[in-house]
Amino acid sequence: IELLASGERFDLIITTLHIEDMHVVKFAQKLRESGNTTPVVLLAYDNRERRELVMTYDTSVFTRIFIWQGDYRLLIAIIKLIEDQHTIESDTRTVGVQSIILIEDNVSFYSTYLPIIYTEILHQSQRLISEGLNFSHRFLRMRARPKILLCSSFEDAWAAFEAHEKNILGLISDIEFPKEGAWSAEAGLELARRVRAEWPDVPIVLQSSRPENEGVARATGSEFLVKGSPTLINDLRDFMLENFGFGDFVFRLPDGAEVDRAEDLRDLEEKLLTVPAESIAFHAERNHFSKWLKARTEFALAHELRPRTLSDYEGVEGLRRSLIDSIASYRRRLNQAVVADFDRETFDATGEFYRIGGGSIGGKARGLAFARILIGDSGLARRFAGVEVSVPSTVVVGTDAFDRFLDANELRDVALSTDDDAAIQSRFLAAAFPEDASEDLRAFLAHVRRPLAVRSSSLLEDSQYQPFSGVYQTFMLPNNDESLDVRLDHLLKAIKRVYASTFSQSAKAYLRATPYRLEEEKMAIVLQRVVGAAHGDRFYPDFAGVARSHNFYPTEPLKAQDGIVAVALGLGKTVVEGGASLRFCPRYPNHLLEFSAVSDVLRNSQREFWALRLSSRYGPEGEAAEGRFDLESAEADGTLHAVGSTYSRENDAIYDGLSRPGVRVVSFAPILKHETFPLASVIQALMEMGEWGMNAPVEIEFAVNLRVPRGAPKEFAFLQMRPLALSREGEELELGDEEPARVLCRSANVLGNGRIDTIHDLVVVDADRFDRARSADAAQEIAQLNAALSAANTPYLLVGVGRWGSRDPWLGIPVTWDQISGARAIVEAGFKDLRVTPSQGSHFFQNIVSFNVGYFTVNPGVGSDVVDWVWLAAQPAVRETSCVRHLRFADPVVVKMNGRKNEGVILKA
Repeated sequence: IELLASGERFDLIITTLHIEDMHVVKFAQKLRESGNTTPVVLLAYDNRERRELVMTYDTSVFTRIFIWQGDYRLLIAIIKLIEDQHTIESDTRTVGVQSIILIEDNVSFYSTYLPIIYTEILHQSQRLISEGLNFSHRFLRMRARPKILLCSSFEDAWAAFEAHEKNILGLISDIEFPKEGAWSAEAGLELARRVRAEWPDVPIVLQSSRPENEGVARATGSEFLVKGSPTLINDLRDFMLENFGFGDFVFRLPDGAEVDRAEDLRDLEEKLLTVPAESIAFHAERNHFSKWLKARTEFALAHELRPRTLSDYEGVEGLRRSLIDSIASYRRRLNQAVVADFDRETFDATGEFYRIGGGSIGGKARGLAFARILIGDSGLARRFAGVEVSVPSTVVVGTDAFDRFLDANELRDVALSTDDDAAIQSRFLAAAFPEDASEDLRAFLAHVRRPLAVRSSSLLEDSQYQPFSGVYQTFMLPNNDESLDVRLDHLLKAIKRVYASTFSQSAKAYLRATPYRLEEEKMAIVLQRVVGAAHGDRFYPDFAGVARSHNFYPTEPLKAQDGIVAVALGLGKTVVEGGASLRFCPRYPNHLLEFSAVSDVLRNSQREFWALRLSSRYGPEGEAAEGRFDLESAEADGTLHAVGSTYSRENDAIYDGLSRPGVRVVSFAPILKHETFPLASVIQALMEMGEWGMNAPVEIEFAVNLRVPRGAPKEFAFLQMRPLALSREGEELELGDEEPARVLCRSANVLGNGRIDTIHDLVVVDADRFDRARSADAAQEIAQLNAALSAANTPYLLVGVGRWGSRDPWLGIPVTWDQISGARAIVEAGFKDLRVTPSQGSHFFQNIVSFNVGYFTVNPGVGSDVVDWVWLAAQPAVRETSCVRHLRFADPVVVKMNGRKNEGVILKA
């Protein structure tokens, strides 16, 4: 009482009958008089002293009275009983948590029964918790255990049943207890009849101290127990296990003979394939499947199955097939919604998404997990006939392994302070990997022999404004060596190299341009099945690409919100590295500006593709498993047929398909024009889903595998989803009419908005002196100038020819983001023989967008586009290399961009 008066708060007060300084009834009365509403439970040692108390005092001040003789399980049962009274309304209403009604007015008996019932419930919960997919899933299963409603009269019991009739697991009832204020010898029988009339399949067990009541009890369709039986407790436990769905699902024949049993959902799905039809009919007619599922907290599946009866199907075999399909579909949905903890003993290689170790799963993995939920909830997985949309099976190594790897090997300070990428990588490869995580990876590889992608998933990756696209490394492993030790060695080295890339010079340069610190970054690892099929020594998808729900450079009839897709034959490396690929709008898939004429097709079509070499070995030196191959290889593999067309020199025409001789081009005509695969429709639906889920425009990476077993759906694999950074346009800037002599550059394809008037330096790749064969040298020269200007905190304008960031040297200059990170605005101009198009699917382009760098795409001779190369060549250079010139002016060049009209102009200093 003093503690309560001082402000202490209690959820439950349990008191024995004897208190040293106060009678227990007076104690309870003083609590109530003070306004305290905390439940107060009284423990009496035996029934004699309880009777004396009840006959002498008003014991209504106690919430409940129990007989306690030292069994600690009663204390647990009391706590759970009070807890259930508080939570039953919300838990049953929200998800359909089940309840057991115990009707017993004898304190001795319910003091005995409750520990038994709760012990069985907790055993069931512990079993289900062990099957939980992760911590939160196990916690929810624990919370969803069945509730107990203790009633002492007919009216209380019937009210409880009516309030929760759809979620009653069963009744355990005495036969004789009060009804209408008086003791009744048949109250339990009447209650059983009324319950049976409403819900015939609810299990009921009636009890009586008089064995002669067995006949009338069984006449109500109830089981019967004798209260004086020496096996009463075991009999009650057996009834619960048999009828409440606790333990295994036991398949029985109508005569009660056991034919099989299932331990869990997957086991039930498998056993349903083989058990006799009469057993399935027997259990279905009694709603046993639904009841077992509810006891296991699988409420959604239980509610789906409960309304069905055998009459709803064409015989038992139809019911069997429906049950199997429903369970399989439910398990798929569950896997889509949960990232399961990896367990070496129970790992299921057919599962969808697992996590090894603790910590965060990182931004990339988080986006994938969220995409799985969206795909499942939206019904997109099987919306398109003959196509399955899914995230490939994935295992994530959490950031905890990264921290332990760095700390145990004392690598953190070295990695942060060292500028030599090769030295960092060497130290990381020589360091020991955490043993428990290594053993988990060994267990994983023991089940998985398909090619694997080892991808970064840092904390900061795929964030809305700094997506870190292409900053960290990705490795692909054939994963086909006969030796598990060799495959594990390859995998650990790949993971360590991804870890090392966290501290690479390119990553450090990228982070310097963001508000983040490298010390804040942590790296998780995504291990993902490579989508595709084997073709001899090559493994690759039929095609892959990147879809953006916002098109930065729309032309009529396209609108920005219609999105844009870049797609290529083979691995998506072609697209993300800015190689030649096909671009189309999902809403207008046949409106291909780049392929508007035969000459455009020949000039812009993909000429080679990327594939994983299965015979390659990923060793300490890090030899790349991916390689480039020509279209003749794709035609020999049979993959070019799905995306190819033929150019006839005789007719100067492009023909769909490969049925005639001629030059092969990747046109995607069979898919976009003839819809042999619903690519445009699938991507349109996914972009809408992604925008709704992210509440922002999105970028999606995907791969498609058409080489599937006969009868299986074609595979559209969802590889990555990230929010798409858009410039936050303020007031629209009008460019105005400028004197042509003042214009250095003008473009109708501009990314960015606003005015920049602080640039005095230009880095220029001279259009006349540039040799495409030396594009890699140009990239290094630009990187050196960028490093010097960035160190001096000097912004600059970058001007060049070809597509910036393309890994194809014939399309442009293969700079990486860190090599031009100091540029405030960029100009890319077309070659004399090749029109340049912005590579909207590349990682390079995504980084330009996220950092709000002005981006001018200029094709002289197209509209009003212009670059004054003559003026640039006439300006004196501060520094000059073979093809790169550094210019500096006293007055600034002025960059003006209208982000809404995608127009821009750069004025000379």
